[in-house]
This record gives sequence, C-alpha cells and structure tokens, in this order.
Amino acid sequence: MSGVFTRNRLIGLAIAAVIAIIDQAVKWLMIEPLDLRQVRHIDLLPFFDLTYTENRGVSLGMLQATNMEMRWLLVLLTAGIALVVLVWMMRERKIADIAALALILGGAIGNIIDRWELGYVIDYADFHIGTFRPFLIFNIADAAITIGVVIILARSLLVREKDQDNENPRLDETGETEQ
Repeated sequence: MSGVFTRNRLIGLAIAAVIAIIDQAVKWLMIEPLDLRQVRHIDLLPFFDLTYTENRGVSLGMLQATNMEMRWLLVLLTAGIALVVLVWMMRERKIADIAALALILGGAIGNIIDRWELGYVIDYADFHIGTFRPFLIFNIADAAITIGVVIILARSLLVREKDQDNENPRLDETGETEQ
C-alpha cells in the first residue's frame, strides 16, 4: 500500500485539504464576521466586490436543486466526480498533474461541504470591469477548480512526454538498447 501513497501523492492530498479548509474558512468569514448574508454587498475595489449569492446549481448555475431530491442528487453527483478526480490523482506520478488535480479535488470538497450542510454553495467574489462581469460570482473553491482544469488542459496540450521515450527504449536486432 505504501506505493500508492508516494511523496507527490501525499503532497496532492495535503493541497486538496488546504484548499477545502481555506475555502470553508473564507466562507465563514463572509457569513459570520462580515455578515455578508445580511449586508448582501460590500464595495471593495473599483473592479472587485463581495456579493452574497446562494448557488443552488452546479457549474454556471446548471442543474438547479429546486427540491430536496435534487439537492441530494447534486451532492451524490459532485461527490462521484470528486471520487473520480481522487482516483485519477492517485494514479498520477508527476507533481504538476497531481497538484492540478488536487486543486480540483479541494475545490470540489469545499463546495460539497456547503451543499451538504446548507443545500447550496455560498459564492461571494464579484470581479467586474465597470458593469461588465466576465465571470459569475464565485468562491475560492470555484477558483481552485478552474485553475486546476486550466493547468490540466495546458499540460495536455503543451507538455510533451519525455519520460515515455526513456521508459520504452528502442532495441536493435541484437536486443541491445539503441543510442
């Protein structure tokens, strides 16, 4: 079993845990000390505000949980996706791939905790340029998921696997490794 928990994979699990903890801590700060649920909106910078939103759907507000059955279906669906990401992460070896998947896993766990406890995900980060909003209101978990996905996509498109050439050396007719 020790082969499963390599140093890089343990780092990945730690990253996922830290992301989930930070996400929950910041959401607590928004709800308790800042009382954002009651205040609803706090102007911070010309391009960034805190705006309280309850997201009852998943990505881009799709699959809205309008009743208890949908709520628990979304919890199961997102937990299933998180489990797939965990298994994928535990199969990877390279720290960059593991870290990207850990960001996704940590973000998913943070949002699953909200959906489990509240029935919705708390969003608060409101980035805007004047009245133009390039993103929906989001949270740290959403940002971690997005960054992780971008890293995976970039690595899959831009990084050439050099290790494959080293793992499978070519043999000549005599069975010797070609140089």
